[in-house]
Parts: sequence; C-alpha cells; structure tokens
Amino acid sequence: MTSKFFFAIVIPFALAACITSPAQMMKTQTDINDLRADVKTAKAGVEDLKKRLDALEGNVKGTTVLQKSVADHGVRFDQLAMDIQLLQGKVEENNFRLSELAQKLDDKTYKISELAAKVEELETKVKSLAEDGPVPAASGKDKKPESKSLDPSEAYRQAKADYDKGNFDLAISGFQNYIKQFPDGSQADRAQYWIGESYYSKKDFTKAIEAFSKVLRTYPKSDKAPAALLKIGFSYLNEKNNAKAKEYL
Repeated sequence: MTSKFFFAIVIPFALAACITSPAQMMKTQTDINDLRADVKTAKAGVEDLKKRLDALEGNVKGTTVLQKSVADHGVRFDQLAMDIQLLQGKVEENNFRLSELAQKLDDKTYKISELAAKVEELETKVKSLAEDGPVPAASGKDKKPESKSLDPSEAYRQAKADYDKGNFDLAISGFQNYIKQFPDGSQADRAQYWIGESYYSKKDFTKAIEAFSKVLRTYPKSDKAPAALLKIGFSYLNEKNNAKAKEYL
C-alpha cells in the first residue's frame, strides 16, 4: 500500500471525527455556562459558610466573656451575701446588748423610785414626829415582814423561764405582773407578745389573737409587731377562719 493511498483513506475519516454539528457545540457551551454558574454558587455558599463560622466563633468568644462576667458577678454576689450576713449578725448582737442595757436601766430606775418612795416615807414620819410628838414603837408581833419585790429584769427572766419550761399558765401570770408593775419597762412589748405565745401554745387561739392584737395596738413600733401579725394569721387558720387568716397573712 503506497503512502498516497494511506493518506487518501485516513485523512477524510480524521476530518470527519473532528467536525461537530452546531447543535452539539451549543449544548457544550450551555453545559460550560451551567458549570460556571454552579461554581459561582458554590463559591457564594463557601463565603456564606465562612461568614457563619466567623459569627459563630464570635458568639463563642462572647459566650466565654459572658460566662466569665457571670462567674465574676456570682463571686461578688456571694461576697455581698456574706457581708450582709456579717452585718446582720452585728446588728443582732448590738440589739441584744441594747436590750441588756435597757433592762439594766429599768433596774436602776426601779431602785431609784424605791429609794425615792422610802425617802418620802421617812420625810412624812419626821414631819409627823415634829407635829404630834413621838409615836409608840410597834411591837415585834405587829410588824409585818416586807415582801421583797423583784427587779424588772428578774421578773421578766422568771416569766420567760416558765415559758421555756412549758409552764404556760405561770408564764402568763408572770408576764402580766411584769406589765402591771412596769408598764413603761423596756420589755413590756415582749412580755405582751409572750403572753400571746403562751396562749397559742395552749391552743387557746381566741385569747392568743387578743394578746397578739394588743401588741399591735399598744406597741405598734415594737420589733415583735410583725411576728404578732403573723401569729394572728396562724391563729385564725387554726380556728378554720380562712378569710380572716388571709387578711392578716
């Protein structure tokens, strides 16, 4: 086979293979354009995903900062609560000392009033002697032993001791005597309150309400007033008077 004959046969077939119809070229161009659009969309998706990742990272950092801030505030809150607790303890300690001082002042005032009464009695006797002459001395049989009265603080302590032991009737009597003898005493409001507590412990809720109500009427500024108000509500609850209980509670 000569070379001329080979080229004559092969070249036409090669040219035929290289020649593509216009429809095929248009389809190929459309596929290329679609591919480019897909690539563009993919790039946009990647950019959007990157932005989301950056935002998420920022949120994570912000959350860490927020958590640290919350932790710091938690520590400060705990410290503040501890400081408040210490201050409350000091206030309670000071209130206790003030109560002790008030009771001591009651005792001093009571003793001074006793001395003033004795001085007045002696002055009356001296004046009577000066006007009427000496009075015959009373015989030993006629003399009555003087009953020693308790100091205000001791009277209150005894009544409170009876309450703590569960001797509620004795406690009521003791607190009533305290209020009667020392109406201006520093513990008068507390004595009235413990009368109510004694009746409450005896389950005599009607009298308990009366006693607690007297605390509110007579000593409205007492530190026992809120507790008295609460116990009135509880007393009404025990009496099944829910409407009144709700009013006080």
